[in-house]
Amino acid sequence: MSSTMSAPPIVLIHGMWMTTRSWEGWVAHYEARGHRAIAIPWAGLDAEPEQLRRDPSPLRGLGIRQIVDHLANAIRRLDRPPIIIGHSFGGLFTQLLLDRGLGAAGVALGTAAPKGVLRLPYSTLRASWPALNNPAKRRREVPLTRDQFHWCFTNSLSREESDAVYDRYYIPGAGRCFFQAGLANFNPNAATKVNYRNPERAPLLLAAGAEDRICPPSVNRANFKKQWQAPSATEAQEYPGRCHYPGQDGWEEVADFALAWTLQHARNTAPGATAREAPETGAAPSPSG
Repeated sequence: MSSTMSAPPIVLIHGMWMTTRSWEGWVAHYEARGHRAIAIPWAGLDAEPEQLRRDPSPLRGLGIRQIVDHLANAIRRLDRPPIIIGHSFGGLFTQLLLDRGLGAAGVALGTAAPKGVLRLPYSTLRASWPALNNPAKRRREVPLTRDQFHWCFTNSLSREESDAVYDRYYIPGAGRCFFQAGLANFNPNAATKVNYRNPERAPLLLAAGAEDRICPPSVNRANFKKQWQAPSATEAQEYPGRCHYPGQDGWEEVADFALAWTLQHARNTAPGATAREAPETGAAPSPSG
């Protein structure tokens, strides 16, 4: 691409316990470099965090297919296929959107796992336990205390920094999404089902922080080995010292790598190639490699 004016738009999809506000730094960063960046909310979550904390009713019964359909409709209204960058459950939604044939390329940051990824470390289970510990929460919102948020979301930050993130960005989670994802491997028609050999899937980068307790590197690598079966470019990246929070100091390095990788690979997709054997590790070369 000869200039940023000809580059695809960038769609940013927030994760659980967050809203589009969590992307405010990323949007400004990309726009300052001449790119068009759009943070799209989940279905019904277009209010500010303060309002959703006061009235979490839009989260009740909110499910994965409803959210992905909403995101897909918004993406189809764009003038060209975008780069899709999703965090946490937004990373899962990115994988589902790419599986539908949408997007020029995708990035899944600290992603929730699609159906078929069997790796379930203790820290992932503990992070999900506030939702999964009671079946009655399936249709309800799932709050996190400041202590819980610091343990699972911002564990690489000081408690003072974590509380500031909580106050600005946090909202309760959507219980139904947790149950749909957590029970996916027991459901043949799971909402998180992906065709890992899909020849039409756009290039995909999977990235995780080494200190992420919600999506540890082992989960990211297991997800990578599944997605590697598609013929499109598929790589994984790990960042030392980084937790689940996408705005941790140094996030610009992650944002720049994600954009460089997707701009390089978005125009080099080769649908129809044969699937490859998954490698032993998910280490990713640099975009220039």
